[in-house]
Amino acid sequence: MAMLEEKTGMASKAEQETAFASGNEMAALAAAQINYHIMGYFPITPSTEIAQLLDQMKLRGEHSIQLIPADGEHGSAGICYGASIMGARVLNATSANGLMYMLEQLPVQSGTRFPMVLNLVTRSISGPLDIHGDHSDLYFALNTGWVILLARTPQAVYDMNIMALKIAEHADVRLPVIVAYDGFFTSHQKRKVRHFKDRSVVQSFIGERPTNFPNAADPKKPITIGAHMNGDDLINNNYQQSEALYRAQEVFKQVAREYAALSGREYPVLDLYRMEDAEVALFLLNSAAETAKDVVDKLRAKGIKAGVISPNMIRPFPAEEIRSALKQVKALLIGERADSYGAHGPNMTHEVKSALQEDKENKTIVLSRVFGVGGKDFYAEDAEAFFQMAIEAMEKGCAKKPFDYFGHVPGRPEKRQTPVMEPMHGDAFKTGLIQVTPDGKTKRLKVKIPPLRALTAKPKRLAPGHGACPGCGIFPGLELFFKGIEGDIAVLFQTGCAYVVSAAYPYSSHKQTMVHNLFQNGAATLSGMVEAFFEMKRRGELHVSDDVTFVMVTGDGGMDIGMGSAIGTALRNHKLIIIEYDNEGYMNTGSQMSYSTPMGHMTSTTGVGKTQRGKAFHHKDTPQIMAATNIPYVFTGTEAFPQDLVKKAAKAQWYARHEGTVYGKLLITCPLNWKSEERYGEQILKAAVESCFFPLYEVERGKTTITYDPEEKNRRIPLSEWLKYMGKTKHLLKEENRDLLLELEQEVERRWRMLKAKHEHPYL
Repeated sequence: MAMLEEKTGMASKAEQETAFASGNEMAALAAAQINYHIMGYFPITPSTEIAQLLDQMKLRGEHSIQLIPADGEHGSAGICYGASIMGARVLNATSANGLMYMLEQLPVQSGTRFPMVLNLVTRSISGPLDIHGDHSDLYFALNTGWVILLARTPQAVYDMNIMALKIAEHADVRLPVIVAYDGFFTSHQKRKVRHFKDRSVVQSFIGERPTNFPNAADPKKPITIGAHMNGDDLINNNYQQSEALYRAQEVFKQVAREYAALSGREYPVLDLYRMEDAEVALFLLNSAAETAKDVVDKLRAKGIKAGVISPNMIRPFPAEEIRSALKQVKALLIGERADSYGAHGPNMTHEVKSALQEDKENKTIVLSRVFGVGGKDFYAEDAEAFFQMAIEAMEKGCAKKPFDYFGHVPGRPEKRQTPVMEPMHGDAFKTGLIQVTPDGKTKRLKVKIPPLRALTAKPKRLAPGHGACPGCGIFPGLELFFKGIEGDIAVLFQTGCAYVVSAAYPYSSHKQTMVHNLFQNGAATLSGMVEAFFEMKRRGELHVSDDVTFVMVTGDGGMDIGMGSAIGTALRNHKLIIIEYDNEGYMNTGSQMSYSTPMGHMTSTTGVGKTQRGKAFHHKDTPQIMAATNIPYVFTGTEAFPQDLVKKAAKAQWYARHEGTVYGKLLITCPLNWKSEERYGEQILKAAVESCFFPLYEVERGKTTITYDPEEKNRRIPLSEWLKYMGKTKHLLKEENRDLLLELEQEVERRWRMLKAKHEHPYL
């Protein structure tokens, strides 16, 4: 592999160590050595590791960065912006739809000229959902006004992160900076790297935090930030921002020279590999360029003058350097891991072509190919195919097909998937054994259900063959809930474990209609489905039974990042059910802390060590929040108490059909991340209820009723009896953490007493 960092030809002035590390590890190391003040973050694959690694490093005392878990990426962007306004040094990391969710905030930060560094670990943007690496997210950042640096290797990730802050804070720039590198290709693959042994070298290189620019930290010097502007002023603001962004290129060159002298590693604006006399060349961003360099060597051995161009910076766009590099190139193929739909070529294609327009003597034939989207691998033979296309264009003197996709294949009718089982609907899911009747006196519902064994003949809503972990409680919990739902359902799954393991194209475990949308917008999407269904029915345009129950399944943080959408839906009171499976974390991205994680519990972002003892604050009481929206029915349930859950499901369906929005929370087990034995699943859930951590109750038309009272039944157990089953909580049972256990016990008791008071007093 022809690697830039191995071919510097310069000696380092500072002591460095050699390691074998991934891009995410190097981003975290650079951040720890810089020792930022604040990192606002929200987990999303594949950037999640950065916060996790920094949490682990903090436990070891390797930095003192304040890691602030946000409710979503939009919130994390706000946290970071607020910290930068105070003059703090600020870091963030995200990917794909995380960038899209925070996108609205990015121009706010650049437009008011507050520096920070954002690691963008590039990934395909949904939909459909794909968690692997391409550049569709990166291209949305091009018009945000941020400086954008590119890192092809883990070594470059480390070096660019160090240079980025110095560029961002430079007096001629004062803009936030993105360091973008390829998800999974660079973020997770380990390579040989070198890093400074002493973080004081890094901090000395960056310099002291600038204090001679306005910020909000000093009450004696009040300032107004982001005041409303009319056009006459805004155009001046935009002009100044534009000039600062162009100046960032010269600052980058200056910083790169200083860094090369310190580290021995050079980063020109354009990485030019054997371009000195190249006649055919590839223009590639990030990791694909490294693959192509080996092919260049192979072609050179055959006498073909080939080369590779890969920018280290694309904002500002290095137009002059590109014109210079292409002076003698006869054919250039630009490969891009994203498209600009309908524009006859993606973003880099048009920007390179635009740069060449300024050189009237340039005769370079430009071809454009979209490749590698969704993490599709780019091999040496693919680079050879690209070069062959460029060679053919050079020989013919024109590009037969200037723009195309590469690597796509036509479908084959004989390979069409056929259903494994016949679709089921209507009567297949009706037993006639569940009776729900309103009580005219109490204004509540009476529910009669048969013995549970009578419901076992009712078909499951999901087919076998999903990819859930052994012992996962999601599907047993959901299937038990669905036993109480009669007839057809239309279900929307937000992103999360339940969706990811049950609907991987071209397969689906869903027997009835299933729709997916992202965490932050599931409830709004389902509300649109509901209203459209009934409006088309009202107009006589839809001739199907209206005996359909609309259900949204959420979990893994969906009621954090999606809380706003859920509350809006509840306040509008659409006829649907929101069912949340609570596994006490963001399990689909690797067991990060969620707002439903109880205090003191260990996750991959709330580690346990000498500086931290698990999550630092109490869990969110989502059922009470949803009850405060005055929806007709709210409940909690768990498969450990099956009759209770089936009755509540039947009630939920009645209210969703007749009155409006229902919310239910199911506690489910996650043996993998709770570090518990699969065989104890039901016992853990039962202990959570009988310790009063997860009380079973319902709020029906505003009246709270506890449906299982362990105190009345003389079955209440200490909280420690629940905690002892899980590896994530065993530290709470140690003597040195007695105060933390006591605080958690007191909070559980406080919430239980409040719930009992509401049960006893209907007006509370």
